[in-house]
Amino acid sequence: MQRKTEIGIVLFPGAQLAAVYGLVDLFSIANRFAAQRGERDTVSLVVSQWRQQGPNRIPVRDVGAASQHNGAPTVLLLPPCLGDPLPPDQAAPFVEWLINQHRAGTTLASVCGGAFLLAETGLLTGRSATTHWALADAFRVRFPGVLLDVDRLLIDDGDIVSAGGMMAWTDLGLKLVDRFLGPTVMCDTARFFLVDPPGREQRYYSVFSPNLTHGDPAVLKVQHWLQETGAKDASLASLALNAGLEERTFLRRFRKATGLTPIDYCQRVRVGRAREMLQFGNLAIDAIAWEVGYGDPGAFRKVFHRITGLRPGEYRRRFGVDGG
Repeated sequence: MQRKTEIGIVLFPGAQLAAVYGLVDLFSIANRFAAQRGERDTVSLVVSQWRQQGPNRIPVRDVGAASQHNGAPTVLLLPPCLGDPLPPDQAAPFVEWLINQHRAGTTLASVCGGAFLLAETGLLTGRSATTHWALADAFRVRFPGVLLDVDRLLIDDGDIVSAGGMMAWTDLGLKLVDRFLGPTVMCDTARFFLVDPPGREQRYYSVFSPNLTHGDPAVLKVQHWLQETGAKDASLASLALNAGLEERTFLRRFRKATGLTPIDYCQRVRVGRAREMLQFGNLAIDAIAWEVGYGDPGAFRKVFHRITGLRPGEYRRRFGVDGG
């Protein structure tokens, strides 16, 4: 049986069409490689394009194969832009729509100047994001609450993903292929496009891709809160309080929606943060354990090894950007 995953590309004014068509081709090639694997239960990426229509200029699906879909897409992607980033007045019609899509479980992703439109929603406030280095000063002035890091080519924060330069749509596209079709198909696709995955950052990021399209708003609210806070407070009482549910009800609904216990889910979020700190920084492992919420470094090492298959020191030696 083939399952379809919809990736919507938002055609806002000034969107770079070369990136749009390039992503369509990249996902098409990835589907071909996925089909060649011959697995009974496969995923197919369906690309939709969203254009502004009507008096309120709210984006709707363009006519095409993906127009048969109902509900929110799995991913909404904001491509790079040609010229200046979208100003606030032109971004306004998209803002509430993007917020509502995110609330429904859609992952939001941006490339280069598309991060300006994403930041207009307020969803990046207090969170890390990247954009093109040449746009950094303008971005910081316009969105001082965002933790901008233009040294990073791609930042995967689970429900929100941002990529830097104009050609980083290839990195983002491969990241999504890896997420939905798996690393083998991603590598096949990268080779086809003559892109070297080991030279790209996507292999250094956490492979934890939580289910955000389960349709349970109380659980989704908790998932967003855990992502924003790094899951440092993983107590059942706090999680249930954020969900507005009785503890036993919350446990049952969380497991049904995510396929994980709250403890395992929180551990995976913490390990994802630890991976980035091991890769990009020089902080001691015991200090990293404390930063991501573990008072016992030994417990952190055990959890990290169970989830990644590597000890923290091994992970740093293998994937650290300084090679050491």
